[in-house]
Amino acid sequence: MINEMNEKMKILVTGSNGQLGRCLRDLEGSDPSLSFLFTDIEELDICNEKAVQDFVAREQPEAVVNCAAYTAVDKAEKEGAEAERINHLAAGYLATACRKSHARLIHLSTDYLFDGKKSTPYTETDIVKPTSVYGISKLGGETAVLRNDPGAILIRTSWLYSAYGNNFVKTMLRLGKEKSEVSVVSDQIGTPTYAGDLAEVIVRILSLTASAPSRFQPGIYHYSNEGVASWYDFAMAVFECSEMTAVNVRPIDTASYPTPVQRPSYSVLNKSKIKATFGLQIPHWRESLKKCLKKLSDHEKK
Repeated sequence: MINEMNEKMKILVTGSNGQLGRCLRDLEGSDPSLSFLFTDIEELDICNEKAVQDFVAREQPEAVVNCAAYTAVDKAEKEGAEAERINHLAAGYLATACRKSHARLIHLSTDYLFDGKKSTPYTETDIVKPTSVYGISKLGGETAVLRNDPGAILIRTSWLYSAYGNNFVKTMLRLGKEKSEVSVVSDQIGTPTYAGDLAEVIVRILSLTASAPSRFQPGIYHYSNEGVASWYDFAMAVFECSEMTAVNVRPIDTASYPTPVQRPSYSVLNKSKIKATFGLQIPHWRESLKKCLKKLSDHEKK
């Protein structure tokens, strides 16, 4: 682990070209006690068990953040083997490598583990019952991680978006420029999560660990922004905050917008545990949406 010569804590990040990985890249240098090694499939194929073992053994990171995931929820219904390979098997390989190298693992998971039948926020101890191939593959990943490395941290999140990649916010902005009216589901309830905020939480956990290793508290945690919304509410907020007021947003029910996957009708996450354990203050989703929209606007001006 980190020695007394004030060496930086070395952190391996997988899947660093995705939304969360890109947001972690943005935070590189924000804490001088941390040193990041960013990888994606070009540098490390986490589905190759031997490659994972060799890479971790050679690089000897003090911590690993697994941002790699198969996230094409609808496509997963037909590409179940690929979802299992990335979300389940690869997560297990990383956990085994971390245990052998005494590296602390932070693994990202999802609200799709729940069936959405509750009407109060899900806690970490609620029964998991995924209703999609994607959710089943992510549950497999959680099980493999906890089995192979009981000292890991698992963070479940929901409705992730950012200035990067493909996500709901960017889709709404594109549709708002192309159409005068968009129809958005209003009977699925959850909480949008800005990947930039989640990245800051991960860096905080790592920073606490670098200064006091005992602050790394293994277990399952839930993280999203504060507040509750439907996809309709989320879309309305995107257009309001972007001053695209000419767009008419029409609320529809799930039955009117059939998809290959049965999505949870309610997936609000209870965040009490992660707030108490790591001393977090979590911003409301509307405030974080404004931050993301400003970042997108700044990108467009460059």
